[in-house]
Amino acid sequence: MQLRYSMAMGAAVALAAPAFAADASLKLELPRLTVAEYHKPYVAMWVEKAGDQSFASNLAVWYDIKKRDNGGAKWLKDMRQWWRKSGRDVQMPVDGVSAATRAPGEHVIGLDVKALPPGSYQLVVEAARENGGREVLHVPFDWPAKKAQTIKAQGEHELGALSLELKP
Repeated sequence: MQLRYSMAMGAAVALAAPAFAADASLKLELPRLTVAEYHKPYVAMWVEKAGDQSFASNLAVWYDIKKRDNGGAKWLKDMRQWWRKSGRDVQMPVDGVSAATRAPGEHVIGLDVKALPPGSYQLVVEAARENGGREVLHVPFDWPAKKAQTIKAQGEHELGALSLELKP
């Protein structure tokens, strides 16, 4: 009896799934900088609506989460655009969004944008580094993707190559 029930529930869940399985991932390079005092950058990634640039969703925030008494959170405001859009309204850490800073190199992360309604958006990536600079990249995209595509952008100092991969 229990086997039939679990099979029926599995079929119901499968039928309730959305008709498309769109997917998005981001490949982000944090360049290795040759400076006297290097600190890993804080990085925020979020989505804005293309037309009015209003906030749509936080995707990731990398900061010093292990600092005693959540001391790393006090530097989040250095990512000024993110802070103004949504950062000041978010109580950190956020499960599934906040994570530790990353070392220089290439990082690939899956982006949870499936809940976005169809439309035109831009992915915004902002990096800020203690005793360093700040940089923001904007990558326009349409969601859901109608065909597989890779959209690229290139940073100049705090961010390196960025590529947003979208799959229908």
